[in-house]
Amino acid sequence: MKRILLRSGKSPYAVVPVERALHEDVFATNSGNLIFSDAAHKILETPRTEVVSNGIRTTVAAADRINEEYDAFVIPLANAFRPSFEPQLKRLTQLISKLKIPVVVPGVGAQTGTNYSANRLRAMEPSVRAFVSAVLDRSATIGVRGEFTESYLRDMGFRDVEVIGCPSMFMGGRELVIRENTRPLGPDSRIAINGSHDAVRKHKLGRIIHHAHARYPHLRFIGQNLSDARQLHWRDLSHENAAISDIPTHPDHPMFGEDKVRVYIDPKTWIDDLRGFDFSFGSRIHGNIAALLAGTPATVLCGDSRTLELCRYFDIPHRMLAKAPEDLDPADLYAEADFGPLMRGHHERFDRFMNFLDKNGLENTFVHGDGGAAFESRMSELAFPAGIRPWNGSGIPEMSTRLNWLQSQLADLSDQNVQLERRLAKGNRLPAARDGESPSRRSYQRARRVIPGPIKRALRNAR
Repeated sequence: MKRILLRSGKSPYAVVPVERALHEDVFATNSGNLIFSDAAHKILETPRTEVVSNGIRTTVAAADRINEEYDAFVIPLANAFRPSFEPQLKRLTQLISKLKIPVVVPGVGAQTGTNYSANRLRAMEPSVRAFVSAVLDRSATIGVRGEFTESYLRDMGFRDVEVIGCPSMFMGGRELVIRENTRPLGPDSRIAINGSHDAVRKHKLGRIIHHAHARYPHLRFIGQNLSDARQLHWRDLSHENAAISDIPTHPDHPMFGEDKVRVYIDPKTWIDDLRGFDFSFGSRIHGNIAALLAGTPATVLCGDSRTLELCRYFDIPHRMLAKAPEDLDPADLYAEADFGPLMRGHHERFDRFMNFLDKNGLENTFVHGDGGAAFESRMSELAFPAGIRPWNGSGIPEMSTRLNWLQSQLADLSDQNVQLERRLAKGNRLPAARDGESPSRRSYQRARRVIPGPIKRALRNAR
């Protein structure tokens, strides 16, 4: 049995309660990450291959154990060549440099504007060179998401670069069927919209959402950020994203109060829910890929190279966000979208991706296994949490769930505090407690500081 270590926030089979998922950030700040990591897991799992998630953490000291326990390290990435990801890229490079097993990257992208200028990436070029060199020392080729990233790496002198898109698009295998546009969108249509805080802040997505909300009563916004999820579940406004109230995950937005917002912890529930929609659009590439995987027509509003190059490679219908009018009607996007090139070209792109895996010594379920049947069967038996809905701070069941989780956290903190104080006491380094203050009281004060505002207010009102 071959064992593959997969860089992913969690195993697709891990059912994680909402509170824990948000506390541990199982999707690495963006739930879209789980769509391509789940796809990679399904694709690589065969009767002769076990796939194990590494929990997204990069622990350089684990190199010896990884060399001993695994036969390959697979690293699905998104827009990793961007300045804000450089520290993580450097840690990955340090780890890879200590590995003696094959290291395969099935799709990585560089992020810049839609003009494909690499100027903003120049300062991090040494980090990118070091990472790609380390990968290519341990694999035949490196897979990139699209044309811009290919050109970016080739300009650095790398030749073993292949455009393969993103594993997420191959979750369903060699076939991809999008439902045909049978009738125009109207007031009764169910429409999903998605977008980032940057798209609201830098472009006009907030106004586009506003106009769509006024036209379509069944519009639903699907967020992806960890901050989105915490706003919905805890009404937590501590993140800097809370300064943007024109996005529906903010409690002040009208769609929040109308229960027309969701964030999904698991791709399965996300994709399953989107099967019931007529159309999806917005600036999130994986938000719209989730719709396409559900067979639902989708159009991407491209605001940067990471979305544009994937749309061009896969022939996903798209428009430039900067040129879209603020009163953009999704009915117009729906009417003009042509999914023929996407579906007709899928077989060739699928074969190219399978060849990439073969070239790098990786089997796949569609050629060497059961086509993902065992994976899907196991997933169907699991009860994943539903999409996170807006919480208005009321309702006994909702309050009980949150309070029970906070109580368990308080108990864990108290136990940890007692153990730490015993260790310190043995070394005569225990700081003196204030008069009348017990260790458990100090644990309570620490836990109280992390309790969200709505819980505190509800507890005060219950006195």
